[in-house]
Amino acid sequence: MISQVQENNSMIRTRFAPSPTGFLHIGGARTALFNWLFARHHGGEFLLRIEDTDRARSTQEAIDAISEGLSWLGLDWDGDAISQFARADRHVEVANTLIEKGRAFRCYCTPEEVDALREQAFAEGRALRSPWRDRDAAEAPADAPFVVRFRAGDEDVVIEDAVQGDVRWAAKEFDDLVILRSDGTPTYNLAVVVDDHDMAITHIIRGDDHLVNGGRQSQIYDAMGWARPVFAHIPLIHGPDGKKLSKRHGALGAEAYRDMGYLPEGLRNYLLRLGWAHGDQEVFTDAEAVAAFSMKGLNKAPARMDFDKLAHINGHHLGKADDARLGALVRPFVDALEDRIDDADVIAARYNAAMPVLKTRASTLEELAQQGYFLIKQRPFEFSGKAAKALKDEARDRLNRLFTHLSDLTVWNEDELANALQSFAESEEVGFGKVGQPLRAALTGGAPAPDLAQVMVFLGRDEALDRIQEQMSPAN
Repeated sequence: MISQVQENNSMIRTRFAPSPTGFLHIGGARTALFNWLFARHHGGEFLLRIEDTDRARSTQEAIDAISEGLSWLGLDWDGDAISQFARADRHVEVANTLIEKGRAFRCYCTPEEVDALREQAFAEGRALRSPWRDRDAAEAPADAPFVVRFRAGDEDVVIEDAVQGDVRWAAKEFDDLVILRSDGTPTYNLAVVVDDHDMAITHIIRGDDHLVNGGRQSQIYDAMGWARPVFAHIPLIHGPDGKKLSKRHGALGAEAYRDMGYLPEGLRNYLLRLGWAHGDQEVFTDAEAVAAFSMKGLNKAPARMDFDKLAHINGHHLGKADDARLGALVRPFVDALEDRIDDADVIAARYNAAMPVLKTRASTLEELAQQGYFLIKQRPFEFSGKAAKALKDEARDRLNRLFTHLSDLTVWNEDELANALQSFAESEEVGFGKVGQPLRAALTGGAPAPDLAQVMVFLGRDEALDRIQEQMSPAN
């Protein structure tokens, strides 16, 4: 067995090789992240290859969706993306080389003959072996169609996997694999090996649903005399119920998480911890993740999607994010709110002023928009529930006196307002709730909001007093 390329190679090269048949699946995003981190940790290169040989299903729209998803996640790749389809001639060249080496052959079996051979092989507890592996191609009927098959070996197949350990398959488990179809197009396992070799890929981190492919592909590497890359097959992501993640578990595409208001750094951090560990550390900056990442931290057990933990981690990154950046990112979510004012400048100014506080109260951008809704809610307010209950006649009378008390303030800041509210409650000889509940209703219309003094600062003196005045009892 040809020895694998080692981690101390002077140029580590990893790749992400999605099929462009849809959006960037969250499992694919994690695979890309792990390959990106490993390459960046070693100062190597992370490449992107689009496996677009399935022309019926591969679309430019899907290619664009994958590129946009990676870009949004912040997973930059080195050089231009490589099209597997564009390399078909090279794949055929290698197939012909394997024929010359005696490691592949032309098989002229009809589909019906293949079905019969497969049934016989199954009954005998072995994989399919074509009779053409030992026959002279000159015996083939004139102009008969053929496929090219890889000649399966007679020895057990073993790969050294960085996650799974040594994995062994008995020789009889691998059939004479088709590597060129009857129309001359390459199959997946041949194309992947040729592309990874020509791209000088040293390490392949991918889902363990490709583990058997690792065994098949290792035979082609060996037959060509090429060094195998280091394989690392990671368990697939499971849903909260322990079953393989699927559509029934919710959003699966990276763009869906973006549209729900998650930050790319929040999703990166969460995906990092799905199947990889560095002690007990849960929260990572990008620099910390790059510095810490190694294959030793990859887990053998499947990771479960936990949306509560995702929200917690995203909330942490939201709280650390730049206020101006959040102001721009939250705007589409603010625009989606109903019953709000239309003045874009006022909306931006109020959210920007409140951002240092609002961002600590939210887990997503959607929640961030909701937390600031009180700032832009359309007046006059319509009250219901607790807010309506808080504004009984006695409470409205108290708002009259509070309005006068606050109007006398010469300084409008958080400390002065907090002291003014406390002193007013004392002068009224009531608990603070008797002042705070009706005031909160008057200022926010019942929407979520932070501390009352902060609310009045964010609204500004004139807006705050106007809102209180609207809810005061009519003058006696």
